[in-house]
Amino acid sequence: MEFILQPWPWYVSGPCLAIVMYLLLYFGRTFGMSSNLRTLCAIGGAGKRTEFFKFDWKSQRWNLVVVLGAIFGGFIAHTFLSNPTAIDLSEATVKDLTAYGFNNVGQNLLPPELFSWDAVFSLKGILILTVGGFLVGFGTRYAGGCTSGHAITGLSSLQLPSLIAVIGFFLGGLIMIHLIYPILF
Repeated sequence: MEFILQPWPWYVSGPCLAIVMYLLLYFGRTFGMSSNLRTLCAIGGAGKRTEFFKFDWKSQRWNLVVVLGAIFGGFIAHTFLSNPTAIDLSEATVKDLTAYGFNNVGQNLLPPELFSWDAVFSLKGILILTVGGFLVGFGTRYAGGCTSGHAITGLSSLQLPSLIAVIGFFLGGLIMIHLIYPILF
């Protein structure tokens, strides 16, 4: 009998996420990748140059478990739990992406036109990574956290600033994909 890998159903993954969030809130912790990256920068000595990174990073060591979990979890999911089938996209999406110059649309989760080493190390790729990295870093700091922190921790603890930030993230994504992305590609 062939074992077919499927994503976890909502009734398994949803309660697991809720349990993790309950435990974090119970112990007075928050979840978000930007706080983990801030801890890594503080460990690396960034506090010598920037006030933002001057804090007791040793009290935040537990954040590094999230980083390790993301790395190892991603590896395990890709290596052992991935189902290498084509992505079921609508005909309109396939047509739009083909018009932007993507080949074999839906055959790869990460299209090589964006995520291959050739694309990354081109002038366009380096500019996109540099400008995008700056904008993400600035936006994360300006919003007081990242998408995962606001959307998971902030919304689960009913924080109005997180709701506003998440709305802003979605609006920014819509503006990017419908107005800026067609200009870039």
